[in-house]
Amino acid sequence: MSTASGDGADAGGDGASSAAAAPSGRRIPPASSMPWVRNLRRFVGSGAGLGSEALMELETKRILLEIFKERQQRSAQAGSIPSFYKKKPEEGSISQRVQRLAKYRFLKKQSELLLNADDLDAMWVCLRENCVIDDATGAEKMNYEDFCHIATVCTEQIGQKCKRFFSPSNFMKFEKDDSGRIAILPFYLYVMRTVSLTQARIDMSELDEDSDGFLQPHEMEAYIRGLIPNLAQLRDMPSAFVQMYCRIAARKFFFFCDPHRRGKACIKKVLLSNCLQELMELHQESEEEVTDTEQAENWFSLTSAQRICDMFLALDKDTNGTLSKHELKEYADGTLTEIFIERVFDEHVRRSKVGGGNSREMDFESFLDFVLALENKDTPEGLTYLFRCLDLNGRGFLTTADIHTLFRDVHQKWIEGGNYELCIEDVRDEIWDMVKPADPLRIMLSDLLSCKQGGTIASMLIDVRGFWAHDNRENLLQEEEASGRGLRCSAATGHD
Repeated sequence: MSTASGDGADAGGDGASSAAAAPSGRRIPPASSMPWVRNLRRFVGSGAGLGSEALMELETKRILLEIFKERQQRSAQAGSIPSFYKKKPEEGSISQRVQRLAKYRFLKKQSELLLNADDLDAMWVCLRENCVIDDATGAEKMNYEDFCHIATVCTEQIGQKCKRFFSPSNFMKFEKDDSGRIAILPFYLYVMRTVSLTQARIDMSELDEDSDGFLQPHEMEAYIRGLIPNLAQLRDMPSAFVQMYCRIAARKFFFFCDPHRRGKACIKKVLLSNCLQELMELHQESEEEVTDTEQAENWFSLTSAQRICDMFLALDKDTNGTLSKHELKEYADGTLTEIFIERVFDEHVRRSKVGGGNSREMDFESFLDFVLALENKDTPEGLTYLFRCLDLNGRGFLTTADIHTLFRDVHQKWIEGGNYELCIEDVRDEIWDMVKPADPLRIMLSDLLSCKQGGTIASMLIDVRGFWAHDNRENLLQEEEASGRGLRCSAATGHD
């Protein structure tokens, strides 16, 4: 019985009693050999048996580890980001000389690959000798087989440099008739234009001193100066006027190709602009049918350049080389409103460094921009220039109050010219109907550009003669008058 009682006490006792009994009778196996111990360790190691605080700590460690790895990856990638700025080599340094020599050799090689005048003449002869005549129209055409044959003949006579023009993709660019033939004249004009633009790019790149793909004003003037001997209508230009002409001609390129007024024009943009095409029109001989009107409308003609100079000299009463507000008011026979002149000086004329701190005088370059904007009101560049003047408060939009304020001066000049009375509110509503702005309460520059009547609306708000032309547009169309710009406002009397 005593043995039974001892066993029961041992069985029901705590760990201390078991440990005391171990040396007298049995040996306890190691914990690793007990199945329930292994299972408990697996359960705790998986995290399933942990409390909420322990789980949160493990999750926090995991998130921090992922953030650390992501930052390491970003740091490694940051070292491979290409540099967006490289310091230009110093003047006279070895690196600059190497750069200029490499540029010179590259441009020379590209120039040697171009077709010259004799090559173009030989290509035209080859095209005409190997084409067929269309019985219906009499046009000279060629199919793809003729095209390939002409390519072989031209390559034999001219060389490999003409081969790139006779690719299948070039043939597919041109309009084909029912028989799959293209006209030879458009193809030849395409070759000529490609050669001309490539040569122009080479010439401009040679003048690009820092090789950044942009031309500064003096570089553009140098390019135009080099073209003068090759332009038929400018060959007889007086040598004393060459510098002034280049200054006037270059300004149009910067007005249209430098919208942010950074003082440099992108060469690619210059090549694709209408300005270069307008300049190249002066290749035509003066004996050909080039009327005085066409010469006056071409900004790059000698007639137009002389007109601009005469206009500036006539306005410059004090002959100080700049124009004051009072002098500029006489522009276009004084038909521009005073508020518009004030806004031009506020937005587009910098304060003079000489004289008083608040004195403003318009220099010749600013005057050229002023004339270009008024003579190209329908272009995005001209309308952008004028919109800054119309935006009285610099908010980026026009309200009905702005329209009323702007037209008030036009209305005053209109009445002073002896014209019939009109209602400013009616004109304001008419302008709103012409624009149809996206926001019915304000007119933005995008609205003027999209309505296709922005130039007309700008004229109505700044020039009494422009409003007269709009008011008499039906009579002008019936009379087939080319333009009402040469008429004075007093001529509007009796035209309702």
